[in-house]
Amino acid sequence: MNQMEPIQLEITLDNINESAAKFLELVKPAKQFAFYGGMGAGKTTFITAICHQLQAIDLVSSPTFAIVNEYKTITDETIYHFDFYRIKDSVELFDIGFEEYLENTGWCFIEWPEKAQELIPDNFARVFITSLDKEKRLLKIFI
Repeated sequence: MNQMEPIQLEITLDNINESAAKFLELVKPAKQFAFYGGMGAGKTTFITAICHQLQAIDLVSSPTFAIVNEYKTITDETIYHFDFYRIKDSVELFDIGFEEYLENTGWCFIEWPEKAQELIPDNFARVFITSLDKEKRLLKIFI
């Protein structure tokens, strides 16, 4: 993390798509993100909204059981969406070829990166999601 002060963005479910568009505007040119936040913080929901803003043509869903989902955009870009929640150790990530995904310079979103923190490159932006109340979340983004 090169940045001392985070970029902060407050989001609500009512404006999730606008918030996703604002997020993409604020983080340019970053394309690789590690999302931190507790269960139910909204990581998957927000990543889904981001993928829609990127014009994903595939169904965007939680990769909890698959570990990784791959989506294409209308411009034929690839988006990788990881969920490490069920990872027991980093060896499982080597088994799916995680290091090869990291060589790609495309879009990459990782949920629960703390499960394999030692494998997350320093160049990934870190996004911390905190629940403010039932509808509102605060994102702190370190690029």
